[in-house]
Amino acid sequence: MANDNPLFVIVAGEQSGDVLGAGLMKALRVHYPDARFEGVTGPLMRAEGCESLADIEELALFGISEVVGEIPRLLRLRRRLFAHVRDARPTAFIGIDAPAFNTALEIRVRRCGIPTVHYVCPTAWAWRQGRTKSIRRAVDLLLGIFPFEEAFFRRFDIPVTFVGHPLANELPLHPDGASARAALGLPSDGALVGLLPGSRGSEVRRLGPLFIETALWLARRQPGLRFVAPMANERVRALFEAQLAEADGDLDITLVDGRSREVMRAVDVLMLASGTATLEALLAKTPMVVAYMLSQSNYAIARGLDLIKIEHVSMPNLLAGRELVPEFLQTEARAEMIGPWVYRLLKSESARACQIEAFDEIHRQLALDADTRAAQAVADLVESRQ
Repeated sequence: MANDNPLFVIVAGEQSGDVLGAGLMKALRVHYPDARFEGVTGPLMRAEGCESLADIEELALFGISEVVGEIPRLLRLRRRLFAHVRDARPTAFIGIDAPAFNTALEIRVRRCGIPTVHYVCPTAWAWRQGRTKSIRRAVDLLLGIFPFEEAFFRRFDIPVTFVGHPLANELPLHPDGASARAALGLPSDGALVGLLPGSRGSEVRRLGPLFIETALWLARRQPGLRFVAPMANERVRALFEAQLAEADGDLDITLVDGRSREVMRAVDVLMLASGTATLEALLAKTPMVVAYMLSQSNYAIARGLDLIKIEHVSMPNLLAGRELVPEFLQTEARAEMIGPWVYRLLKSESARACQIEAFDEIHRQLALDADTRAAQAVADLVESRQ
């Protein structure tokens, strides 16, 4: 290769970006054995040999929920990173996720003549489509993890390559539910329903009472039905326990600290918040019902300004291009609507099979060895600039 000692600067956002960054680094070394790496890192990237310019935790708060007081610090960090990249002249700059932080940085880096790559497409296909203008200015290459992203971004003359989803290679095609139950200390027999009301306090405040009410609805119709709920952190657990204490009825429910993927494999049906967990549930091949509730003001603003551009919100439905799993949003998110669907998935083998067979097909479409494909796309970009 023309680059004997290439330097790649990688700025990853949140822990998922650390996973993607470490996998990409390992795959890039196949093309560039002497490659050097610098960037905003988590523990996995550092273990892979990336020199840390800042810790990934410094970006963890950047986004729609960022408090105003943090913005000056993050702007200083972005200026510092740009100055370093401008002077270091890396072979390529790679931003992973965190579009609110990375896009503006990529625009400035690209103006310096340095090739820019953004890994994980911003969700402009879902909301705030106007962001495509800044994305087009920011990147020489987008790396998409979902197949529908290629057609969307090419409509706006943005170069994009679908590489697959790393999680689809990490998780088995045929999960073992029995071993997951054993590992969690759950009974090996009997129906089990999982409740995943979200990982953030705001989500659990809205969805926790709804999921508990729905579980009580189900328990009245199927005595002996058991429930399990993985808790993202201590704060979420305390909030959910308080909601259970206030509920009008008793549930046979087990709370688990973390271990959401094991819970997904162990249960027969899931009630969960729309978000990344729905993709993990799909890969676990667990039938599901999805719900989500924005605050009334946020929902009114989003609809009023026509910011939401998609018919469905859950990833299984977006990937299937149809309503594969039932979604209950805003005013439709009620126990008397969610409960019958969960009950149907518990009782009907055909309803379960309809979801599981589609989940299996989507899993195969996503399992393309994303690390290898992403590294090849970056190498092709680099070589085209020699």
